[in-house]
This record gives sequence, structure tokens and C-alpha cells, in this order.
Amino acid sequence: MIPAAFEYYRPKDMASVLAILEEHGDDARVMAGGHSLIPMMKLRMADVPHLIDLQDIGGMSDIVIDADGIRIGALVTQADIIDDAKLTAAAPILREAALQIADPQVRYMGTVGGNVANGDPGNDMPGLMQCLDAVFTVVGPDGEREIPAREFYEAAYMTAREDDEVLTSVSIPPPTGGYAYEKQKRKIGDYATAAAAVQIVKGGGSCVSASIAMTNLSDTPVYSQAASDALVGTAVDDAALDAAVAAMLADIDPSEDNRGPIAFKKHVAGVILRRAIVRAWSRA
Repeated sequence: MIPAAFEYYRPKDMASVLAILEEHGDDARVMAGGHSLIPMMKLRMADVPHLIDLQDIGGMSDIVIDADGIRIGALVTQADIIDDAKLTAAAPILREAALQIADPQVRYMGTVGGNVANGDPGNDMPGLMQCLDAVFTVVGPDGEREIPAREFYEAAYMTAREDDEVLTSVSIPPPTGGYAYEKQKRKIGDYATAAAAVQIVKGGGSCVSASIAMTNLSDTPVYSQAASDALVGTAVDDAALDAAVAAMLADIDPSEDNRGPIAFKKHVAGVILRRAIVRAWSRA
């Protein structure tokens, strides 16, 4: 497939990016790694007369780890996450999730910013970032603002980011406790049929706090507060697992597609969440 004709820009600073966005309005789009946007352009599902490549913008490929948490630049690739030993020590769930995204070719080019910014409900990072209570920094003509990941996604491919804003980084508070990212997919490189991100803090033999988010089971990622609450105060036994799964199933809204009917997706979601909770609890 060949995309429609477009003008290509590779600015050197964010001021130039914002100027192009302001000049061309809805006809301009920014690109990080391009693994979401370029295929849509080739299939003529996206018409982008003005394409802005962010690769030359300084500072957007940095990973910063300090006492306040972790900041990941929007141009950091999945391969960068996998290869960063300090990041893995600080937040091992990021590496665990990144290793399950697509295949090595995609991971070398696909970026964190692109994965979270475009609102694709099948992407892995949005649900993970909700689990981690991340905050997204966006910059636009009125300056910077921060948007919690749990408030960012509004519908499929619709987010709280305005068209003239650019997502520049993701900030994560220091993760604690046990963790797990579990994913079921039809084949290597496919989107998840269902995926679960779980964090659990243990104290005195019981669950002190928990965070659960699901992927590709609604038109947005689903942070399930009810499923998280179902674990708190329990020893994460079978009854607690059943309660958490039931709460999660009440929060998701899958649709039938080539990954299976609704009943199958709900079954897979329950199996995947149970596995993720058990693994996170074993690591807590």
C-alpha cells in the first residue's frame, strides 16, 4: 500500500513543532516511532497532509530515575526499556510488558509516547500506565500540562490530548510490591486478546494495596478500582481471586471480532487476571 502524498517535516525543537501544528491545524500530525500512524496512512485510513517527525527533538529519548520516581521521554523505544538495567531494577514490570509487545523489529522502533498517545485500545502501555498511576506531560501553545493516565483515554483513538498538543514524557511514581504483566494473544506480534497489569503490596500476610488494569477489553484501557479493592485486606486466596475477577468482568465491555466472541474474551480476561494476581502476589 502507498499512502497519499504528504509534506514531511523534521524540526529540531518543540517550538518549531508547535508552529507547524498551529499553521496546518487538523491537517498535521506528529510521529514518534511511526508503527501506529504509518500503517494507517498506507491503508488510507488516515489522511495526513503534513507529517511531523519528532526524532530530532532533544531530551525526548531520556530516562530519568530519582527519588521522586521515573520519567520516560516519549521517544524512548520498547527496546530501550528492555535494555536499561537501572530502569528494570526500579520498575521491572516495564521490561516484563515491553518484552510482550509485538516482535523485536517493532520494539526497536516503537516508542512509549506513540504507544500511549494515540488511544489505540489494543496497545499494551496505556493499561500498564494506568496500573502504575502514571502521569502524561503534554505541551501545546499554552504551555505544559499534566494528565493522569487514568483520565487520559476517552474512547477508541480519542484522548484528553488536544490536536495542537504533543505528549513529551511519562512520569511514574516509584513502584512498590509485587508486579505482573500477563497477556494472551493469538500469535507473536498480535494485539492481546486480553492482558492484565497488576501491582500488589503485601503487609503482615495480607494485601495492603493493589492496582489492576486490563487491555483490549473495551474501547479504552480499563483501570478496575473495584477489582483492586477486592484484594485489599485479604490473603489473596481463592475467594479474593474470584471476587477480583468478578469485579473486573463487571468493568470491561469487550466486543466480538476476529479474536473471538464476547464470552470467550471474558473467559480469557478472567484467566489472565487470575494468573497476573497470583504471580504479583508471589513477588510481593
